[in-house]
Amino acid sequence: MGVSSVYLVRHADAGSRQTWRGPDDRRPLSDDGWRQARALVDLLAPDRFDRVVSSPSLRCVQTVDPLAEARRVAVEEDSRLLEGHDPRDTASWLLAEALLRSLVACTHGDLVPAVLTALEAAGASVPVERRWPKASTWVLEFEGGRWASVRYLPPPG
Repeated sequence: MGVSSVYLVRHADAGSRQTWRGPDDRRPLSDDGWRQARALVDLLAPDRFDRVVSSPSLRCVQTVDPLAEARRVAVEEDSRLLEGHDPRDTASWLLAEALLRSLVACTHGDLVPAVLTALEAAGASVPVERRWPKASTWVLEFEGGRWASVRYLPPPG
């Protein structure tokens, strides 16, 4: 079995939660967020992945929409990537997916560090310094039936 990767993306900038007047799951990307989303296409251009999966929150779907469009795949929505979801469940699901194929998964700022901690507990080599600004990506590599390595890609642009 070869190496497969999960590109765990934190959604791009969506402006202030406090000033948004609608339901938070419908908060769209800001102009800066759209710039970041379009730049993600170039950032991940050399990488191979078969699927693009997103939290159902609009800001997450919009973050990976340009990438999915460039790859000619649909954005699949999955509630295991929603803000507040159990990170152990999310990490287990990502592991099951990594057994099959490489994918991009867009989620929220609370799940990124929690998933990294869960992966470390599962034996992955996770960098001591961890950050997850908006539009950043963590590349989680799976090889030989286990999480092999984790590396950070700063926000594009």
